[in-house]
Amino acid sequence: MAKVNGKFYGTGRRKKSIARVYLVPGNGEIKINKRSLDEYFGLETLKVIVKQPLVTTNTTDKYDVIVNVHGGGYTGQAGAIRHGISRALLQADADFRPALKKEGFLTRDPRMKERKKYGLKAARRAPQFSKR
Repeated sequence: MAKVNGKFYGTGRRKKSIARVYLVPGNGEIKINKRSLDEYFGLETLKVIVKQPLVTTNTTDKYDVIVNVHGGGYTGQAGAIRHGISRALLQADADFRPALKKEGFLTRDPRMKERKKYGLKAARRAPQFSKR
């Protein structure tokens, strides 16, 4: 997680999603897998989640964000991107740490899918009970 070729780098993870985030000095454009933010995420709430660290640190129009993300679903990917942007912002300026830490953007969400157990239909879902 250091400065790579004039870019600030951060890795973000959530559930099964992994996001590689690069911050480049620019005008606030966000590219996810070579597509714009609006094109990649349909839901407005996911767009807000991705922008949260930039809004918190007032750097919305200071950096261009380039993201490669894979795995998981849209919600997990949005959370992974937020985590990655937060870590990359720390590389850019360590003064952002208290604000990002207070909002909880630097903490990796540890919640994962529970594994399926034998004899059950899912992690905890038991087969339907029948008296006969």
